[in-house]
Amino acid sequence: MDEPRFLLVRLGSMGDIIHALPSMGALRDTFPSVRIDWIVETKWARLLKGNPDVSEAIAFDRARPGGTAAKLRSAGYTCTIDFQALYKSALLAFASRAPRRIGFKSSYAREGLAAVFYTERLNPRGPHKVDHNLTLVECAGARATKARFPLAIEADDEERVAKELSGHGISEFFVLNPGGGWLSKRWPAARYGELHRSLVERFGWRGVVTYGPGEENLARLTIFAAGKPAPFAVPLGLGPLMALLRRAKFMVSADTGPLHLASALGTPVVGLYGPTDPSRNGPFCSDDVVVRNASASVTTYNRGASYSPAMMSITVEQVQCAVERRLGMRA
Repeated sequence: MDEPRFLLVRLGSMGDIIHALPSMGALRDTFPSVRIDWIVETKWARLLKGNPDVSEAIAFDRARPGGTAAKLRSAGYTCTIDFQALYKSALLAFASRAPRRIGFKSSYAREGLAAVFYTERLNPRGPHKVDHNLTLVECAGARATKARFPLAIEADDEERVAKELSGHGISEFFVLNPGGGWLSKRWPAARYGELHRSLVERFGWRGVVTYGPGEENLARLTIFAAGKPAPFAVPLGLGPLMALLRRAKFMVSADTGPLHLASALGTPVVGLYGPTDPSRNGPFCSDDVVVRNASASVTTYNRGASYSPAMMSITVEQVQCAVERRLGMRA
């Protein structure tokens, strides 16, 4: 019998790719010598660089989808697993011509009709997105193993971050990440600024504000609200961001990719949650702390264009207490 050849499909985004890494690890532990490729959007390929579990990270070329499809067809995959459950990901799974194409049932998929392109459709098991993804690879024959997140940090990224921090006289620091995709799952910049003042007074460490493309004004508002001493903000590519987060004392963030990246790197995290469910989308590390005042009835996943009442109900005092609890300073 020929060895299996796996293709994993998860094009983006940051947090979702991180939550699929343990599934690839389970496949690799079960099938140590087989080919396991992963197709991913170019901007997120850095998350897979240096990962010993992947044979090849295939960058998805949006400008040449036909060339990508031809490459997938020629690889001779026996099983394709689509973690994303969108039309574009399901079509790539179909284009691979793998005889087994595993994905989620239409009732779970974000774009339900994507499920018609799979040969096997499953409802997820377990509470967290990591568990949901493991449902698919276990169908493909993988054994459950301890979740791992093998994110590789390169020496050049470490050097750049060390230089940036040194240039601002920073040695010990914490990270505030005011972004978060939809406005309805963010916490206001003014509150991050107030939290910064409180944390600096409590710990004496400097604050660093992280932000992504299009979030420059959000970082400026946070710095303005913080007053003196002002936190330091710098835009970072994905590699340097990993190096920065791994050095941090802790991170405070809403439900967004950098929060999951920090948690996967082993950095202590305090997550702020409102319309999304932390049991499903929270930091995967059981030691991390979530602040949420919302009841299950406001778990909507609606991509609202204004701050949600659930997020607005979170106080600075609550978050500081959560930080102290995460650092073992409170029972």
